Order: sequence, then C-alpha cells, then structure tokens
Amino acid sequence: MTPVTYVALGDSLTEGVGDPVDGAWRGWAALLAAGLGAPGHAVDFHNLAVSGAQTCDVRDRQTPRALTLAPDLVSVVVGVNDTLRCTFDIRTVATRLDEVYAAVTAGGAVLLTACVPDPGAMLGLPAALGRPLARRQRAVNAVVHALSERHGALHLHAADAAWVADRTLWSADRLHPGERGHRMFAARFHALLAAEGLALGAPPGTESELPPPSRAASLLWLATAGTGWVARRCTDLLPQLLGLAAEEVRHTVRGTGAGLDVRADHAAAAALAGLVASGPQAQPEAA
Repeated sequence: MTPVTYVALGDSLTEGVGDPVDGAWRGWAALLAAGLGAPGHAVDFHNLAVSGAQTCDVRDRQTPRALTLAPDLVSVVVGVNDTLRCTFDIRTVATRLDEVYAAVTAGGAVLLTACVPDPGAMLGLPAALGRPLARRQRAVNAVVHALSERHGALHLHAADAAWVADRTLWSADRLHPGERGHRMFAARFHALLAAEGLALGAPPGTESELPPPSRAASLLWLATAGTGWVARRCTDLLPQLLGLAAEEVRHTVRGTGAGLDVRADHAAAAALAGLVASGPQAQPEAA
C-alpha cells in the first residue's frame, strides 16, 4: 500500500514549539502523523512549518514545496504572526489564505485548518492593548472559518475559552502549547479525520509525559526569553499598538467601544466579499 503523504504548513505552533523531544521540537503535527496510517503502514510526513511564518511565507515558500510532494493531506494553521505586525491587513490575509487553500485542494489533498486563540489573551495583556489584538485574531479566525467551508476543509475550532483557560495545556511562554496542549491539538484533529475514515491508526494519547511548567518557570521565561520576544516585536508593532490602545481608551470613555468590534467584523466580511469566488460563498462566523 502506498504511504499516506502528510505535509504540515504554518508557523511555530505547527513547527512544534513548546513540545521538546530529544533536543528538537516534536509538536501536534508529528503526533497526528503517527496516528494516520493503519497498523503496519507508513506515513510519509513532512513538516515545513517555520517559527515566525506569516501567511505570505506559507503562500510563497511553503505551499510550492508542499505541492511537489503530491500530498494526500495538508494542514494549514497560520495567521497569528500576521496580527502582530504593523502591516496587518485582513483583506491581504484573506487573499493569501484563499490562494493557499485553493492550491492545496486543487491537487486533491484533504485540507486541515484551525482557528486559534488571540495572543493578547494568552499573554494576559491589559485590556487596552489586548482588545485590538483580539479583534485582529477574531477577524483572521472568521476568514479561516469561511474559507475552510468554501474549500471543503476539515476545520478545528481551537479558540474556545476552555482551551485558553486551561493553563496546563500551555508552555512557559504562554503562547505555545506545552506537550499536553500539542497532544490535545493532535487528538482533536485525529477525531475529525477518523470521523471521515481518513485516520486509521490509534489516536494520540492526551496525557503528557512531562509535568506542565510551574508558575516560577513561566515567570522566568517572561523575565528572560519573553523580554527578548516582546522587544523584537515592539520595534514593528508597538508604535501602532499604542495608537490602537489610545483609540481603545477613547472609545471606552465615550461608551462607543462596540463600534470598534463592528468595524472589525465589517472589515472581515468585506475581505471575504472581495475575493474572486472559487467555490460556494461562505459567510464569516464568530470565532
């Protein structure tokens, strides 16, 4: 029997950051790959995800490489890094994702997608800073929802409150899943595939082999590596984010904060409406 070829595209979440094994990142995609094939049948797994990748990187670099592998299954989980850039534009994100999804499905591959929590919630940012990021991520998730339906993807809803609130699922950096989080992510994708008869192996175990990070470890990360992470993004995002925060405060004082949510929702809807139809038109849904 010909091995199933699975290619994973995306950023650090798919690369496996937060789930170290033998000096390297493993992650949910590798755990999922192990449960795709029937017992005794190999899976040809390729993880092309790169930490820091944006939708342009997935479209321009990762997708062409993936197509040369003639994949049977492709996962595309990306978008958080786009929201952390001053160049963020939901119309551009929607266009890139539509092109990636179309390219993957045109080759006959099964497409896996997911929406993810906003980084502001994960980091516990103050409301004035966190809400603008949350709106951006909700917009990305709305686009991912709609385009997943349009292109017939199997879509995983992973932005729910319970997922965010369970700190045992997350690594010390507060942004990436820990081992248990990666296992849960893989198990939920496996369940989607199994329901379609596309995952024939055993589902990934959901219990971690290592203990979750302690509060002390989280604080240490924030004081060391976390400081560098924030500093690298501050040079790009912070000036704009401070402006967004000031706007947030003004609207909060005036009692018109809901208008910012409506504006973001309209922008996501307009981004989808502006795409050239490549299948049944789907409407954005709330993340």
